[in-house]
Amino acid sequence: MRTDIYNWLPISVTEIHEIFSNIPVTWCIAGGWALDLFLGHQTRKHADIDVVLLREEQRTAFDYLCKDWQLYKARNGTLELWEEGELLTETKDIWVSKDRNSPWAFQIMLIETIQGSWVYGREKSVHRPLADIIASTQEGIPYLKPEIQLLYKGGGAEIRDKDHGDFQTVFPHLTSQAKEWLKASLQRQFPHRHEWVDDIKKKEQ
Repeated sequence: MRTDIYNWLPISVTEIHEIFSNIPVTWCIAGGWALDLFLGHQTRKHADIDVVLLREEQRTAFDYLCKDWQLYKARNGTLELWEEGELLTETKDIWVSKDRNSPWAFQIMLIETIQGSWVYGREKSVHRPLADIIASTQEGIPYLKPEIQLLYKGGGAEIRDKDHGDFQTVFPHLTSQAKEWLKASLQRQFPHRHEWVDDIKKKEQ
């Protein structure tokens, strides 16, 4: 078990692309880097780097990654080694490093799917076809679509300052359809009130 949660030396987007392009799974960059890939430039410093994978493809990813990396499952505030042959049914986050003494290089987020659609774990009535959750840069680097990434940021128990900043930076660049989808999805999760929904409504006036 490891407890050094702040011991990060993230690898680059290019390195992530090189690693995962050789693995026969559906994947994409997530987190703040996904938003920067959408915008086409880096807007702030990133302390880590996240990769989305489908839960049903976890074993394929493990078989490829375990040759060069150690993978740890984040659960109940602890980081325990992900053992070969272990099927993760509830764990959502995997932290990856070269060995037990190396800094964390990247994080994997396992997402749920049902009948070919991505399902938002915090509000399962929010879903989209898998083919409609990923976009790509001109260089072919896949990233989670910005309205979905903003939903993850705005839908957490605590919205961090950087999440508020990302929302203000990225939202004006979304298509009208993406803006409406984000507003509707937040309203589904927070039917009484959400400050981003209030902000969106003001922008619409």
